[in-house]
Amino acid sequence: MDLSRLRNLSIVAHVDHGKSTLADRLLELCGAVDPRDMRAQYLDSMDIERERGITIKLQSVRLDYQDHVINLIDTPGHVDFGYEVSRSLAACEGVILLVDAAQGIEAQTLANCYLALENDLEIVACLNKLDLPAADPDRCAAEIEQVLGIPAADILRISAKTGAGVPALLDAVIEAIPAPTGDPNDPLQALIFDSYYDSYRGVVSSVRVMTGVLKTGARVRFMQANAVHDADEVGVRSPDHTPVVSLGPGETGYLIAGIKDVREARSGETVTDALHPASSPLEGYREPKPMVFCGLYPIDGDQFSDLRDALEKLRLNDGSYTYEPETSGALGFGFRCGFLGLLHMEIVRERLVREFNLDLIATAPSVAYLVHKTDGEVVEVANPSALPPMVEIDFIEEPMLTCTILTPKDYTGTIMELCQQRRGEMRKLEYLSPERMELIYKVPLAEVVRDFFDQLKSRTQGYASLDYEPAGYVRSDLVKVDVLLNGVPADAFSNILHKDKSQEYGRRMSEKLAELIPRQMFDVPIQAAIGGKIISRETVKAKRKDVLAKCYGGDITRKRKLLEKQKAGKKRMKNIGRVEVPQEAFVSALRLED
Repeated sequence: MDLSRLRNLSIVAHVDHGKSTLADRLLELCGAVDPRDMRAQYLDSMDIERERGITIKLQSVRLDYQDHVINLIDTPGHVDFGYEVSRSLAACEGVILLVDAAQGIEAQTLANCYLALENDLEIVACLNKLDLPAADPDRCAAEIEQVLGIPAADILRISAKTGAGVPALLDAVIEAIPAPTGDPNDPLQALIFDSYYDSYRGVVSSVRVMTGVLKTGARVRFMQANAVHDADEVGVRSPDHTPVVSLGPGETGYLIAGIKDVREARSGETVTDALHPASSPLEGYREPKPMVFCGLYPIDGDQFSDLRDALEKLRLNDGSYTYEPETSGALGFGFRCGFLGLLHMEIVRERLVREFNLDLIATAPSVAYLVHKTDGEVVEVANPSALPPMVEIDFIEEPMLTCTILTPKDYTGTIMELCQQRRGEMRKLEYLSPERMELIYKVPLAEVVRDFFDQLKSRTQGYASLDYEPAGYVRSDLVKVDVLLNGVPADAFSNILHKDKSQEYGRRMSEKLAELIPRQMFDVPIQAAIGGKIISRETVKAKRKDVLAKCYGGDITRKRKLLEKQKAGKKRMKNIGRVEVPQEAFVSALRLED
């Protein structure tokens, strides 16, 4: 293919600024989808995306417009899925930066714009939703010019809903975004930027060819995994899978090589020709830093190996979470997983349930502590249930982080308040410019992994950014808070906390569980305890059957006999009864800050 007629681009924007709707109009304009098959958010293929109205996975599609070929990638907008955006930009030469003409520049607009600039991509800015009565395109265009330096006169104005201005946008894309470069005679180098597992065909990888030619039937080598396979099928998405003979430099498509071991085709992997390999792999992706950690356990212990396989296959499609095995006294074998945020955690858990038919329990988050015992032994404890009895503990050390926060100066006060609530110590405060500040705090890791990142984003309307690095261990006054349901410890809710916060955690956890646990046939006491001391209690009252309904008058002893019989039955049930805890109760343990 003539490279000058090829364009690779992504659509990036803040949440709900119209990326998927614009992708729909582009599909219609280029005639990629039959009008009878067209539906809203066509590229959002997962049920969970359509239910929530958000894009979770990047989706690529090949479009023919006039005499050009456009490889388009629709990306998510939520901060939790920023890793998806960074992956898609590595396969592009330019981006369409979409801004809502009613709301103006928002947090992810800036974040995605800076990501595009880091990748040296050409930016085509346009204002969307001109059909809204509240749209103020002149104000928003001036804001974009001031903040991002893109001249207001160059900013296009469109309505993705009605299609107004979309043809002009495509013309601007062809004009402004450079064609890809690459020599078809050089050794093959193709970057895998996304993959998923198909139970019939194995791993299906989205690839961008940088140099050389990827041919159907060729013998290919996956450089990092050092695995050799035959390219069974090479094709393009238009938007349905369409096999082709070969993909040349600059082209985006998919590769199926009959791979069953998902570790061999991860995102960031370089594909080359097995007979004439490239001398070095392409630069992969930076590993993302998990912000929220929790344990995932199968309700049925026999599903442990299924959960392990599911996590491995899903990691192929979403490389931004981490997992490692752990065990729990009450819940058995499971995995400790790290996520980029609470929404990310919910989505991964829901995808495991839907796509792999697993029944899972998610625990409250925790970190690894160093416990110094009275006999001089030092043990690392990551799970609260593994903490030795308090009489055997001399002292506990907790991990610390050095957190660097960049923020507009207007939010300095609220960030300092948040950090001090989380036991943070300020190390540095300085102005980077008249408008932006840098704050450096030393904060316990346990305070960061709960929902520090979400709180930081919500308190600063999403404008603050956080980076962190380990800062060793510090001795701290920590206690273990147990939650007892009907007198039995539920270690999924146990937590190791600073003494000052233990009382509040116990009270709020028991109140929350009292709302969430459905009524049983007997009273369920919910207690929070430190050692043998109960610090909080709530009771879920029993359901009560009217045993006197058929007792018409007569001696009072008849009624009393029936009531005593019911009371004895409830007492026996309470002794042997298991309290059923709904899945939402476990997830809500993360949401105490609500």
